[in-house]
Amino acid sequence: MPHQEDGRIVETAIEARGAERGPTVRNVLFAGTGLVVAAFVLVYLVYFGA
Repeated sequence: MPHQEDGRIVETAIEARGAERGPTVRNVLFAGTGLVVAAFVLVYLVYFGA
């Protein structure tokens, strides 16, 4: 629970963050990176042929 020290509010790191990162952040990162790589491969194949 936040408390005051010397006129300032003091919280733990989890309290200040307000939430924890879940696996959703990781999934979005991997999906986005995979889609970008796939787009680059598609562009390469269209311009330079397979």
